[in-house]
Amino acid sequence: MINLKNKWALITGASRGLGRLIAVAMAEQGCNLVLHSRNKEHCKSILSEVQSLGVQAYTVQAELSDMGQLERMLSEIDEKGTQIDVIFNNAGLQTTYRSAILDTPAEEFEISFRINTIAPMMICYHFADGMKKRGFGRIINTSSDINLEPQQAPYSASKAALDKITIDLSYAYRDTGVIISLANPAWCKTDMGGENAYFEPESAIPGLLVGAFVNDGKSGRYFNAQDFKGMTLEEAVRNAELQESPY
Repeated sequence: MINLKNKWALITGASRGLGRLIAVAMAEQGCNLVLHSRNKEHCKSILSEVQSLGVQAYTVQAELSDMGQLERMLSEIDEKGTQIDVIFNNAGLQTTYRSAILDTPAEEFEISFRINTIAPMMICYHFADGMKKRGFGRIINTSSDINLEPQQAPYSASKAALDKITIDLSYAYRDTGVIISLANPAWCKTDMGGENAYFEPESAIPGLLVGAFVNDGKSGRYFNAQDFKGMTLEEAVRNAELQESPY
């Protein structure tokens, strides 16, 4: 398990839910943090919490469906001179569950792909070459296991597209020191998942973190967070490293 103390991690959707849990867990490992939300005000409490754990941290904002805002956010990180070593593309949007499948509007596909596919990949593209030049980087993109539910087609299709692009990118960056992974938290009781979800958000930790700490050079893996439920981070990483890459 690699030591990420004093490395910098960017976490999207860090103000609440799984993003907030990731932020606290990474701060406990000594990792400095860039905390994203749609509005910096939303991250005030998590900023104070992680800073109290002794790490450096600051907030950035962007509506991820707006590429102009995303580009300004990335430029702000660059202007601060922050070297991003780890990316958690956690933020996402789940549109309305539509029992009337054929009434699904095109706009729901459009915004789903902007937020769930395009924005995380633009973040990956922005930082990947810097990671490659330094010989170190970790990218964890949040996936989903929704399947055979056309009622949620915009969300599941956008996540399937993210899976495909992530695996292809991981192949392009193999043997560079940049390890790119997918992480599936499963259906958790977050604001997005709702109260009927199967799992408490805390159950997804440490599973959502393992892609940041694996150090075996294998990339393109899909980690189901619930497979690591109840493990310490060290145990989870050891188990994660037993999983082979898809190529």
